[in-house]
Amino acid sequence: MKKHVFVLILLILISSISKTIYAQSTDTTAIIGPNNGTLIIVGGGNASDEIWSTFLKAAGGKDGNIIIVPTASDDTKIKEGISKVRDALIKLGATNVTFLHTRNPSEANTEAFVAPIRKATGVWFMGGRHWRLADSYLHTLAEKEFKAVLDRGGVIAGSSAGASIQGSFMVRGDTRGNKILIGDHTEGLDFIHNVVIDQHVMKRNRQFDLVEVIKKHPTLLGIGIDESTAIVVKKDSFEVIGNSYVAIYDINQIEGKAKNPSGDSGNMGPFYYLSKGQRFDLRRRKILDSGVKISTD
Repeated sequence: MKKHVFVLILLILISSISKTIYAQSTDTTAIIGPNNGTLIIVGGGNASDEIWSTFLKAAGGKDGNIIIVPTASDDTKIKEGISKVRDALIKLGATNVTFLHTRNPSEANTEAFVAPIRKATGVWFMGGRHWRLADSYLHTLAEKEFKAVLDRGGVIAGSSAGASIQGSFMVRGDTRGNKILIGDHTEGLDFIHNVVIDQHVMKRNRQFDLVEVIKKHPTLLGIGIDESTAIVVKKDSFEVIGNSYVAIYDINQIEGKAKNPSGDSGNMGPFYYLSKGQRFDLRRRKILDSGVKISTD
């Protein structure tokens, strides 16, 4: 009997903990995005000049100190990827672009490794597999200094895997393959809280994938970003830029408790899209007036 009571108490504790790990704050003043600085979260594909220029402006302009982090990439693709990002920024006039990379979390935890991050005004995380970023930087001094870039008003950006790593919860982070939605790596760098981010959403026909994820973790907000498209996040709001769409996944929408916020005709599906210029309130989870732009100054 005592054994059964102990097991029951243990199960209750585990259930309670699992529900609070990614729980949305009930504090109405809580900030979901960065208190300072800017996040630019890109859905993969070819970033447009608009996305690059928005990043460069947020990083302090042509004289900003920009770091490229290629760690998500396969070793055979790192050099080519760095060149592509650097060339895009130099084309727009950037003068201080370097890269920082390790696969060793012990190295990422050293003063020598993080020294360049302390001078950075902008960081760009390249694509690949985001579990590599988690293995290298989670719970290290590097993670702390990446967040400090935001605290002093800088920008962190990333595309594809470099987008998903920015959330608190990660999908497609399993080392066995990106078709596994919830696998052996689910903890992101948490630059944006209580959020799970998917990428290549329309291009790769992933529109419905986050629905099941939100059903399992109903306090999370799901954001699915298509290729050549980005959200620019400051505090509790983001604006859509780029060429395609951003999908929003909220448990109230999925369970049919909320109407299509666009007001258009439709079948009131489990998610809805935002297009270029539209703005979204992350805390209240609603579309804002698209007439006011989010400044990256």
